[in-house]
Amino acid sequence: MDITLLTVGKTDVKWVKEGLDLYASRLRHYVPFSVVEIPELKKVSALTHAQIKEKEGELILKQLTPSDTLILLDEHGREFRSLEFAEYIEKQLAGGGKNLVFTIGGAYGFSEAVYQRAQGKISLSRMTFSHQMVRAIFAEQLYRAFTILKGEPYHHE
Repeated sequence: MDITLLTVGKTDVKWVKEGLDLYASRLRHYVPFSVVEIPELKKVSALTHAQIKEKEGELILKQLTPSDTLILLDEHGREFRSLEFAEYIEKQLAGGGKNLVFTIGGAYGFSEAVYQRAQGKISLSRMTFSHQMVRAIFAEQLYRAFTILKGEPYHHE
């Protein structure tokens, strides 16, 4: 199974990009991992937040195949401790789907169509992080999960 991190907009904060690249390269030792960035919408000043979510949602859904498992990184999602997240990843990988896609939406969240397509929602914290920062934080947590599953000494409990 491959794992994809699908994001809306480019990673344009240097230290976030460096962190994301670091953990992406580490993750590739465990699993095929890729980051796919959907370009930000242009000329959105005339659009409502709902219209922006709809248009971004269409772009997100175009990136998926029917066999993909879609998990949203969403403030209303399930929270995990690191060991629990590792177990969750293990169960997802054992499910046998083609691709596990974790998605970070745009500034206004996800469209209803994306919520309907998703098989799950995860929250990284009750706190709010910028959509840029979430990329590096999530990649690190995914890397941590794989080191836990492999019994490696990265995580300390």
